[in-house]
Amino acid sequence: MQIKTIILGTAGSAPTRERRMPSVAMIYEGEVLLFDCGEGTQFRMLEHDINPVKVKAIFISHAHGDHTIGIAGLVRTMGMNNRKEPLLIFVPAGDEKVIQSLITFDRALITYKIIIRGIRSGLVYSGREYEVLAFKLRHTIPTYGYAFREKSKTKFKKELAHRLGIRGEMFSKLEKNGSVKVGKRTVRLSQVSWRQEGKKIVYATDTRPTQETIAAARNADLLIHESSYKASEIGLARKRMHSSAGEVAMLAKKAGVKRLVLTHISARHRTDTELLRDARNIFKNTVVANDGYTVII
Repeated sequence: MQIKTIILGTAGSAPTRERRMPSVAMIYEGEVLLFDCGEGTQFRMLEHDINPVKVKAIFISHAHGDHTIGIAGLVRTMGMNNRKEPLLIFVPAGDEKVIQSLITFDRALITYKIIIRGIRSGLVYSGREYEVLAFKLRHTIPTYGYAFREKSKTKFKKELAHRLGIRGEMFSKLEKNGSVKVGKRTVRLSQVSWRQEGKKIVYATDTRPTQETIAAARNADLLIHESSYKASEIGLARKRMHSSAGEVAMLAKKAGVKRLVLTHISARHRTDTELLRDARNIFKNTVVANDGYTVII
């Protein structure tokens, strides 16, 4: 199953003419998950034909306004589109009231249920074929990254299974029980199947590079990580608890990720030339995202 990831907003702290505030959409089996919801998120959703009613959950990295203010307009639009399904919003534990304050202004329109859950590290949400885990980041306030992880699947070697006499419902019995009787022979699941590892996408923003991120991103198909500063600005990155492009590239290399996408770009950078150079000197498969940058894996 394909996972479509759209970096809706790529600005860091303040918007520019080209970049809006932070938000990432993941689309999987028709469901939409949002990671952060900065100002302007729903405008970018319109540009990419993302139906707000399809949003299952919003995962907030931290309670700073540039990552949360877009929730106010988005939940109102959902109400105007006659949303019935409950909406889940995840936020670092202790900051639930910040989100509550954004959704109480227009109860006449917001008639569907909104469930706000405070999170800590670990599993925070499970879909039918995927799960979302949170891991701690290092910023000026409590902040979490998120790992979208597709569940692994059992894949059958069908030609071999057929040769051994396995047909129809025998496949489901074999998967459930680990073995099945075919005549006088017992066929084990391990003989006729293999495990297909699920895809993994990791999102980390407003943070210093951390060991927790390396662990969460181990062998990930895609790492989306903030890169507010270039290498020569590492002092600012440390002071403001953000990351430089070179630091993030080193993190991606250590984690063994397949692809790195840099976002949360400071308004001081008029072009992405230096950020890209800093990162690609260490990790070649790097892109600096512009709003709307899309990855399908």
